[in-house]
Formats: sequence, structure tokens, C-alpha cells
Amino acid sequence: MSEPRRRWAEGVPDRLYTVTEDRAPTTERAYVDLVTLVVARAEPEAGTRPECAAVLRMCQFPLSVAEISAYLALPVSAVTVVLAELLRNHQVETRAPIPAAELPDPELLQAVMHGLQKL
Repeated sequence: MSEPRRRWAEGVPDRLYTVTEDRAPTTERAYVDLVTLVVARAEPEAGTRPECAAVLRMCQFPLSVAEISAYLALPVSAVTVVLAELLRNHQVETRAPIPAAELPDPELLQAVMHGLQKL
């Protein structure tokens, strides 16, 4: 087996433009960063590109762009192009992570937990 075919068979694409189909990033990319959470809104259909189908399958629960990049073994720049396509087709939605300031106070949670234990 030739070297490029062996690399492709091992899951490592030759060139990233094969994943992004030589698309330039669109305006959706500006709204997606490493900690943006992605959730699938649809199931992969027949004929869906493998990268898009993989994102749709793995994002049944919220995953960050960094996690998706790691699971797919692709750079974030390639993942954001794939996500832009899925966003354009309304197949995924993105959410900002919950800021730490909006999380409940840990001391309050401990007080509630101790109160419940005393019941």
C-alpha cells in the first residue's frame, strides 16, 4: 500500500482541504471558539460527509469545539469550517459556556447539602 493510502486508511487525511473541501471560513466561524459548546439538532443523513456525520453523532450532548477537535484528530481551524457548514444547514446549534460568575456559590450548595443530610 502506498504511503498516502496507508495514512488515509489509518485515519490521517493527506491534506486538510479534503476535510474542508477547500472552503474558506465564513462569518459563522467568528462566533465559534475553543470553549463554544456544540449540540446536534439533527441526525446524519445518507450522503453526509464523514466529518459532519461524526460531529452530529458525537454532539448528542454538548461538547466544546476543543473536544470535537481532539476526538476527530483535526485542527480547530478545520473543525470550525465543518461546524460553519453544519450551522448554515441548521444541523447544530452553539452555546456559550456558562460563565463562572453565573454558577451557584459553592458555600450555598454545601449548606443546602448539609441541610438535606440532617432531614
